[in-house]
Amino acid sequence: MTGRTGDRETGRGTDRDPVDDATLALLLEVAGTPKPGNVDRRRDLGDLRFESFLGGAVGARAGLELAADGEAPIGDAFECAVAGMADRAGTNTQFGCLLLLGPLLRATVAGPPADDASPSVDLDSDAVDRVTRDTTVADAVAFYRAFERVDVAVADPPADATELDVRRGSDAAPTLRDRELTLRDVMAISAAPDDPDRVPDRNAQEWVEGFPRTFRAAEWIRTDAGPLTDRAARAFLGLLAAEPDTLVAATHGPETAREASARAAALLDGVDAGPDDVGDVDEIGADAVHGADLDAAEALATAFVDEGINPGTTADLTCAALYVALRRGAEVAP
Repeated sequence: MTGRTGDRETGRGTDRDPVDDATLALLLEVAGTPKPGNVDRRRDLGDLRFESFLGGAVGARAGLELAADGEAPIGDAFECAVAGMADRAGTNTQFGCLLLLGPLLRATVAGPPADDASPSVDLDSDAVDRVTRDTTVADAVAFYRAFERVDVAVADPPADATELDVRRGSDAAPTLRDRELTLRDVMAISAAPDDPDRVPDRNAQEWVEGFPRTFRAAEWIRTDAGPLTDRAARAFLGLLAAEPDTLVAATHGPETAREASARAAALLDGVDAGPDDVGDVDEIGADAVHGADLDAAEALATAFVDEGINPGTTADLTCAALYVALRRGAEVAP
């Protein structure tokens, strides 16, 4: 399965297999170093090792191929990818990455809408939005089943949504069917929590907002210079600086998550942000990200690991951005 995507500024596209690019994005994400608080080439986290992520990327391929299949339900593709990842890695390595890559892959190969005479496929926000809007209740049920494959760190659901706690797995299926909730509907609940102090699920926000963080960071990566692994590390810092990380908020609380973002912002070029200033990816310019101090980020990486601060959702977004950057012409070759 192949799809062609054009580079918006240079016009250069790619005829590479989208599944190859998705797999490469998974590998480049974990190889990006340093990504403070996350596994990278120089750091393992307890039993979660660098090679675990390499195995997870390989194991997920069958599910990624289903996502690139125009006929397979997107929920089944995700569940297959998670199962393959867990089987090869022996643990949860890239659950959130796969959740974002599925719609991006499907949008890559779907082509323009029937009423669009454009001969080219442009992987953009509208294309991914069409994919998520087409999801079904069965996709939501498959998404919940995927949580039975691995342990996923999530925050407690809102008080009025306990029946939709993803940790219920298949037991939530009757509720999903009774309420006729599609996978996009489920994401919308997580993307807009009722509690204003609660950090939203950033991956869920991507699903319902058209992947704005992904496309923003993809341009940071595509227009940057140097090895893609360094570009990924700088994009990670930009994403973390822009918004508090969902996983950090779930494990340490919103205040710690905002402080972690402020500490990342201090490493960007010309950005002076405190915990109360973070909150909008559009406020972080490409020049600030390209000027990120990776040497200083090494010290922050050590500190985050020592403190148990793991911005895993930011890593998911970085992976998705790498995929889009690869589709838009970014290369691993010099």
